[in-house]
Amino acid sequence: MKRSFFLLTAMFTTTFASSTFAQDPSWPLTMLEAQSLARERNYDLKLARIAIDSARANVQIAGAAPNPSLTISTNSINTTNGGGSGHLWNRSIDSIARIDQLIERGGKRELRQENAQTLLQAVQSDVVDTERQLRLIVAQAYIDLKAAQEKRAAANETSRLMESMLTAAQLRKSAGDIAGSDVERVRVDALRSQNEVESAKGELATARRVLALILGLSERMDSLEAVDPWADLIGPEPLSESRFKDIIEQRPDVRAAVARVDAADAGNRLAQSLRTRDVSVGMQYEHFPQPGDPIHGNGSSVGFSVQVPLFVRYYYNGEIIAAQAARTAADQSLMRARAIAESEISTAWSTLSSAAERVRRNRDQLLLAAEKAANAAEFAYKNGAVGIMDVLDARRTLRATRLDALAAQVEFSKASAAWQAATAIIQESR
Repeated sequence: MKRSFFLLTAMFTTTFASSTFAQDPSWPLTMLEAQSLARERNYDLKLARIAIDSARANVQIAGAAPNPSLTISTNSINTTNGGGSGHLWNRSIDSIARIDQLIERGGKRELRQENAQTLLQAVQSDVVDTERQLRLIVAQAYIDLKAAQEKRAAANETSRLMESMLTAAQLRKSAGDIAGSDVERVRVDALRSQNEVESAKGELATARRVLALILGLSERMDSLEAVDPWADLIGPEPLSESRFKDIIEQRPDVRAAVARVDAADAGNRLAQSLRTRDVSVGMQYEHFPQPGDPIHGNGSSVGFSVQVPLFVRYYYNGEIIAAQAARTAADQSLMRARAIAESEISTAWSTLSSAAERVRRNRDQLLLAAEKAANAAEFAYKNGAVGIMDVLDARRTLRATRLDALAAQVEFSKASAAWQAATAIIQESR
């Protein structure tokens, strides 16, 4: 499931935080707490868990043996005298009590159970995969919230700095040190910084609402605060070929596809077993009084029957072809699941490696160089060596470099979360 799927369905979550949550202006939230809340409250995960109960019921249904049927009938009722006079048991009425039982052959019941059991395993793996994807969605939303918090803080700091620069420039203009055009340039940048503050506020509000909707915390939409530090700058360990294949086979989406192949195989064998004739056996007791008949006496008798279908018009070819097609489709789905898993792991590896390198370059080189350039420009301006435009340019470069460094950190953190999700091996709860 994609991220948009979780965001849309989370909007309909009806479980809300307790009323005490709304009493605090802010709610510090760690990543672990966010993940725990998502497991408890997410609408899609709840629906997926309900599907397990339905699959378990199907297992019970598949294992049920056919029930016998009881038939009670009467025949030979004389429409004139009602079968004679006297006690009903002694009247000339043919009364029949019959029991029939279908006996399944060809292992149909066992094959139905096998099919239902493997489908249950597939659904259980689906739930685990839904949780795996939800963990990634929560992590990405949490990272977006933390980034929005830092952008707002940076925008506020820049705005305060530009306001102080504007005040200083106006004082210098009054003293005749700088021209009025230079003051207006500073004013333009100060106004731009105020716009950035408003934009950062809006981005923060959006990030809070997105995370709150995913977690089902409607009453906390405006108070969530990410408090975890940024992910450590540690690249992933290289995977050996055997470990790579092992992770793919143990991923829940691949396990679900494997279980569906097994279910389709059982369904194919079940379709083949339809050609093994089931037998219906019956036993009946018949009571038909014949007064004055010394040979037949009271007319009671028992009988037995065996019913076998004759395949003279249809031999279950359609069911067999459909089952074989389902088996082929399950094979293709398994191949697709393995290919997707391999692509996700490989992509996550390359993205995380390149993101780590960009974080290092921004942190160790670009950001330091931009800070030195800004400090040097301010020092030169104070000593009359450069103009106000040089200072503004240096500050714009520093602000842009800081935003680039933050974007690189966000990209690395999301890539780290994607790597963990792509290589996660989560045990299923039975």
